[in-house]
Amino acid sequence: MEPYVIKLDELGIQDIEIVGGKNASLGEMIANLSGLGVTVPGGFATTAAAYRAFLQTDNLDQRISAVLDELDVDDISALAKAGASIRQWIMATALPERLREEIETAWQVMSAGADIAVAVRSSATAEDLPDASFAGQQETFLNVRGLDHLIDALHQVFASLFNDRAIAYRVHQGFDHKHVALSCGIQMMVRSDIGSSGVVFTLDTETGFRDAVFITAAYGLGETVVQGAVNPDEFYVYKPALASGKFPILRKNLGSKAIKMIYSDEAVPGKTVVTVDVAEADSHRFSLSDDDVIELARIAVTIENHYGRPMDIEWGKDGTDGKLYILQARPETVQSRSGREIERFTLKSHSKIISQGRSIGHKIGVGQAKVIRSVEEMGRIHAGDVLVSDMTDPDWEPVMKRAAAIVTNRGGRTCHAAIIARELGIPAVVGCGDATETIPDGADVTVSCAEGDEGFVYDGRLDFEETHIQLDSLPDIPVKIMMNVGNPDRAFDFANIPNHGVGLARLEFIINRMIGVHPQALLEYADLDAETRTAIDEQMAGYPDPVQFFIDKLAEGVSSIAAAFAPEPVIVRMSDFKSNEYANLIGGEKYEPKEENPMLGFRGAGRYVSKSFRPCFDLECAAILKVRNAMGLKNVQVMIPFVRSVQQGKDVIDIMAQNGLERGKDDLKVIMMSELPTNALLADQYLEHFDGMSIGSNDMTQLALGLDRDSALVADMFDERDDAVKALLAMTIAACKAKGKYVGICGQGPSDHPDLARWLLDQGIESMSLNPDSVVETWLFLAGQTV
Repeated sequence: MEPYVIKLDELGIQDIEIVGGKNASLGEMIANLSGLGVTVPGGFATTAAAYRAFLQTDNLDQRISAVLDELDVDDISALAKAGASIRQWIMATALPERLREEIETAWQVMSAGADIAVAVRSSATAEDLPDASFAGQQETFLNVRGLDHLIDALHQVFASLFNDRAIAYRVHQGFDHKHVALSCGIQMMVRSDIGSSGVVFTLDTETGFRDAVFITAAYGLGETVVQGAVNPDEFYVYKPALASGKFPILRKNLGSKAIKMIYSDEAVPGKTVVTVDVAEADSHRFSLSDDDVIELARIAVTIENHYGRPMDIEWGKDGTDGKLYILQARPETVQSRSGREIERFTLKSHSKIISQGRSIGHKIGVGQAKVIRSVEEMGRIHAGDVLVSDMTDPDWEPVMKRAAAIVTNRGGRTCHAAIIARELGIPAVVGCGDATETIPDGADVTVSCAEGDEGFVYDGRLDFEETHIQLDSLPDIPVKIMMNVGNPDRAFDFANIPNHGVGLARLEFIINRMIGVHPQALLEYADLDAETRTAIDEQMAGYPDPVQFFIDKLAEGVSSIAAAFAPEPVIVRMSDFKSNEYANLIGGEKYEPKEENPMLGFRGAGRYVSKSFRPCFDLECAAILKVRNAMGLKNVQVMIPFVRSVQQGKDVIDIMAQNGLERGKDDLKVIMMSELPTNALLADQYLEHFDGMSIGSNDMTQLALGLDRDSALVADMFDERDDAVKALLAMTIAACKAKGKYVGICGQGPSDHPDLARWLLDQGIESMSLNPDSVVETWLFLAGQTV
């Protein structure tokens, strides 16, 4: 006789047909990974046989089949009516006596007479297979106490196999209703209600980058993260650094974490938890320590290695014992199916931004906004509309597939809306805060997820371009094609394009967007006025002190780019802000001169050697040192911009060495920009102190032709292909080749002018660093082909 109840520690992955993927996976981890530091709360599961025995009561299965065989799931009202009838029949049908008895016996063993709290979750036999996510399909009940309440919760979970969204999902995925059975997992609660919880993916959810672990975390029970009710903290962990014992945290994003779910005083299933506000001070702190993030990533990689595939994992930190527990683990179902083709979406123009949040995917969607405030309004969504809501619920799933894009006020990258959007292949912007207020109902909008971690909702219907790149189709050419990358948010994505590394990683984007504060203001934080300190406090929330904030955030940006492209070289150009640009940072006006022509003023190497800016340059060096040494990303090389004299170049090399960045040590290469005529004319002398040159064609053109490249009055004369400019470029290339040193170009010229790229190839340049959107076109042009 098949058992109706089995303890979790007696199950394994071979038992999917008996207890479903979720419960089989829990048993698999308990049996195989407990000795490797993976802790899974114990419990028991009801079996598929128990569920089928229940459905045979009063011919329940035949009555259900008769309704579903005639149902058109795209008819929302008919779906709702059928689902309600079936669930009512299930709740009115008593559980078989044998099932009740086996549950009671298992409960007595598990509780051992104590007043324990358990979670009651579904685990369908077709659930969590590699081709479907079933995210949030069936009900979950938390903090369930007492046998009677357990039986009630289990009954409701059985009924939830016929929620409207679950019925529709099975039809759309091709699952036969009669072949899907439900197991209930009864698992000891982890006290994350007084700790924290969230979700881990063992790859980057947006790009499929396999060397990162992506963690979301918030206070309280994990349902708020999964449902998208909260904007969680985010952490990216680099697997190779984790394996080698180096500091592996690439990036941390502080979420608002405005609410949390905790235990209530109610005992009735469905009322046993309550959502409360999070204290403001806690919202401004990360919900996991660095040590916890690293340990959680280690656990996740252990699970991934055991299953041999990317995994989607739910976790909880117990606020009582401080330990990390794994609550669920299932195969990741979207990125793991990705092929060898890259889709690229690019807006042709921009308009007013009416909302912004976290981008999901990399596509662009255009349509009429429909602001939906409740499930009753779902019928308003027609094919091609943009669904705008506070958050999405699994009940909305049948209409989400109609949408051109999804926009929500709340939620992070692992919430329900994000998971379903990825699976459906439509763009979503989540965690906008006030999208339902700022986006007018009925307005035409464009939803762009093609611009990095931030997603934008633009006013009106904007034109965009879609291209497809076959990764295996680019021919060999006698030059290395590298990329210009300034935005760390795009690094994992851009790394999918064939490349030989990054020829220009700009610090300016990181300083401007991720830090936003003048480094001198951080160094002199204690002496600033109260208003400026308050503004800085908001920027550095989650970080312990102002100076470390600068170093850590700069290191996060650089390491994200370096990790994405490793082991290929990533040439990081030290900051090249002009005085007017530095002045725009918080606190900047206090420290920056007013210059008539900042383009030719206090910038580049001249700043680094000056007494006033030297302490700020020291911070940049500390960040690079952290990336190379503490994180082990030795593929990072350093580039010095706007060097006005040989002595100035030598002085910068000396200052770097004093900061632990000694040229040649640990294979550190220091490149200089060749962007002033002096750099080309005296290239031999400069190369005594540098390991090569990277041509900055923008400034070289400006200075060779005496043009202000910011002036529209002379813009028509700005041309990198001018003979004078090309003469200087040729001198640079020849000098580097003669000394056997690196020479590349990272200016705009080759991206804009394929004929210049061909000329550079003929001159024997070693590499060209291009804007990512021009890599394929230029590559094929140089190979004598067309896109």
